[in-house]
Amino acid sequence: MARSIFLRGLAITYLMAFASFLPQVNGLIGSKGILPVSDYLESIDSQYLDTGYALFPTLAWFDSSDRFLHLMIWAGIVLAILLFLRIVPLVAAIGLWVLYLSLDTVGQIFFSFQWDALLLETGFAAILLTPWGLRPLYRNPPPRMAIWLFRFLIFRLTLESGAVKLLSGDPTWRSLTALNYHYETQPLPTPPAWFAHHLPAFVQKISVIGVFAIELVVPFLFLTTRPLRRVGALITIAFQCLIAFTGNYTFFNLLTIVLCFVPLFDDGEAPEPRWSRWVVSTASVALIALGLLQLLTMFGIPGTVPERIASIDFRAQTFHIVNRYGLFAVMTTTRPEIIIEGSDDAENWKAYEFKYKPGDVNRPLAWVAPYQPRLDWQMWFAALSNYQDNPWFPQLLRRLLEGSPDVLNLLAINPFPNKPPRLVRARTYDYHFSDAPTRRRTGAIWTRRYLGEYFPVVGLKQ
Repeated sequence: MARSIFLRGLAITYLMAFASFLPQVNGLIGSKGILPVSDYLESIDSQYLDTGYALFPTLAWFDSSDRFLHLMIWAGIVLAILLFLRIVPLVAAIGLWVLYLSLDTVGQIFFSFQWDALLLETGFAAILLTPWGLRPLYRNPPPRMAIWLFRFLIFRLTLESGAVKLLSGDPTWRSLTALNYHYETQPLPTPPAWFAHHLPAFVQKISVIGVFAIELVVPFLFLTTRPLRRVGALITIAFQCLIAFTGNYTFFNLLTIVLCFVPLFDDGEAPEPRWSRWVVSTASVALIALGLLQLLTMFGIPGTVPERIASIDFRAQTFHIVNRYGLFAVMTTTRPEIIIEGSDDAENWKAYEFKYKPGDVNRPLAWVAPYQPRLDWQMWFAALSNYQDNPWFPQLLRRLLEGSPDVLNLLAINPFPNKPPRLVRARTYDYHFSDAPTRRRTGAIWTRRYLGEYFPVVGLKQ
């Protein structure tokens, strides 16, 4: 039943990913959104000419209208349901990968997350694992080389996540103090994150040691005997549950758990036609080789890659067939937050409130996953640099000045419900979790301190 659990779990993950993007698509990349798809494709076409289609693969080249974007998302939802119900699953698996790749390409900065790449790599590899036919059985064991492909994928994902923490040279990981900051500074903490942050320092250090053990030692169990693989799988699943308990990481934890099933709990191999075994084996070996190349280059082995192989690797990354992974290579030790404000007279300013990112210090932390508020996530990244490094940010302010309903739908509170403000600005504050006495006395989850201007006062030209 391992393949059945995996394919249905993958279908659920795809369903969550498509459904999560549906209420956000217009505000993020629609015609009146922050980064319209039509503008993006026109820029690519003028810059790359005939090569743009190959470098930026998306069905939106045929139609970049809001209606077609919605059509792709709804098609993805339907295909995810078909995959779950075991109806033409191979067609569904291929269609899901093509549709999500299309959205990932035109999603621009709002699809720059590792779980989007992981879903695409998993989805492509799943095509080799999915039986063909109208209503084929899922319970038959999958091809052996496909099993090894997934076994190596979960190995790479976990090992690379641990390796980048050491290779980055970040002092908080090396001094075992990274978790002293993580719960407070991560993008979207869950309610238990406040309590986890206040655990004693020795507990945080032991937890960091546990992270390294799980990410650097446990992956090698995936390549051994069945009993040890299952031990590794159970440890990995428990670890992902703990991560999900203290942080909102969209569908990443679910997808990682789903990945544990086929390669780690497989029970054999069903008879396959010779041509089918040949195709699956050849493709699996090629993908494993590309994954091994990327893993070795992470450690600087080899020093140089032949141009032909580098070109193949580039193409694989363009289509997200093979990717590099590694979250929180450098731990953020502070939490700057951008607060956007509007005004009609340049004296009285009112703050826009986002749905999930910190703003009002008294607003409770929320459970968000598997939904991903992609604008809230990008606001976290934007606060770590400046607006010059985030060219989408001025576009967000412009849409607020225009009163774009699609963009305002991405926010929790619009302080100007009747008409847009004449002016907007953005300021940066340093946020910290409140201590226990402050929370009991005031109910505040956060404390904050003004840092300075992020974006100057600006208005639309009259």
